[in-house]
Amino acid sequence: MIHLSKILLFSYITLVFINCQQTKNKSENEQIPNAQYQNFAPSYIKGIHQTQSLYYKNKSEPIKEKLTVLNGIDVLLEKKLHFIKSRKIALVTNHSGIDKNSIPNYKRLMEVEDVELKVIFSPEHGLFGESEAGEKINYSNIDELPRVISLYGGTRKPSAEMLEDVNLIIYDIQDIGARFYTYISTLGMVMEAAAELDIPVLVLDRPNPIRGDIIEGPLLDIKYQSFVGYYPIPTRYGGTVGELANKIIENKWISPHPELEVIKMEGWQSNAWYDQTDLPWIPPSPNIPDLKTAIIYPGMCLFEGTNISEGRGTPNPFKWIGAPWIDKKKLSQTLNNFKLPGVVFVPKSFTPIRIPGKSENPKFKDQKCNGIEVWITDRDKYKSIDVGVLTLYTIYNMYPDKIKIRESGLKRLWGSNTLYEKLTRGVTAQDILKY
Repeated sequence: MIHLSKILLFSYITLVFINCQQTKNKSENEQIPNAQYQNFAPSYIKGIHQTQSLYYKNKSEPIKEKLTVLNGIDVLLEKKLHFIKSRKIALVTNHSGIDKNSIPNYKRLMEVEDVELKVIFSPEHGLFGESEAGEKINYSNIDELPRVISLYGGTRKPSAEMLEDVNLIIYDIQDIGARFYTYISTLGMVMEAAAELDIPVLVLDRPNPIRGDIIEGPLLDIKYQSFVGYYPIPTRYGGTVGELANKIIENKWISPHPELEVIKMEGWQSNAWYDQTDLPWIPPSPNIPDLKTAIIYPGMCLFEGTNISEGRGTPNPFKWIGAPWIDKKKLSQTLNNFKLPGVVFVPKSFTPIRIPGKSENPKFKDQKCNGIEVWITDRDKYKSIDVGVLTLYTIYNMYPDKIKIRESGLKRLWGSNTLYEKLTRGVTAQDILKY
């Protein structure tokens, strides 16, 4: 018995040694995909085994109780008023910019003594989240508010005239952690304007609702820079908007760059989903009604570059994908056969309709569509980008004569030409997921 134990122990030590050597060799030989990204995402500069080792070594304990979180606006007003005293402020915000008691940030700032709120800038969807994607907004006078200017449509970057007499710009918007969500593009353009006029920027941080420790998707090729892809970051970029603001300057993604301060949150953990905090959920835009949609969005938003309905004009945008000519049972069965982690696909029929403020003219308006509903069974294992890419790949191969891809649109969303070229060239399902 003792002899057998010694043999087993020796075998175990040998296997561990071999595995360590293989890990070491592989880590040393792997290439850095994008050197300029190395400060933003450590996983991009380490071998996969080394990265996994560090992840499990530093992994936070599972969250068992809701986190009590103070957003940047609460920390600013309760503990750091010196940042805004005697300032004339331009505030970049929308309906998501509320304090812990759900009071809009502009109301709170207007109550602070010796602070003057000069102008409010709103991003896509408007100050009150009242407009669908792509809709242009112009504001006239709003009772009890200073001047309100939309930074979506004809003007996306504040002018010197708009910032006259301003000596501090505050950015406070809830993002959802996806590269093509345009709020972060607005952040960059505001920072550029601030630098040109020598105005400091104060970013009030908020959680990444789909976790700050998960990164997915390809890096944007800067040749495909657009308003839906402004920085060379992955599709699901991880971190918070405050951390992104710091990386914008550290990596010189804009030039010139302004003086920047970030008011960090208190109580948040990067491995927390939004519903694991005590913060109220407010749809950050009209077609992201809940957290599940936010999780699905980074992958299924790719369908905006096609003639397939992404579920706009229904109660479940991005969860429902379809078209009148799709065989819903065949599609769901094909997708389920891939056995992707954390998800099942259910046959679904739906009819997109006009929904004021959410979808004025959806694809296949008033036509019955057949397709799938995305059911997340384990959000910790769910890979949003893989799900979106593989769904697009499957429909493209099942209905090559009926699906239409807007080449420029898909390239902008993907951040390069690789996905379009793979689809049109013809590759295996395994190859389509290599990015």
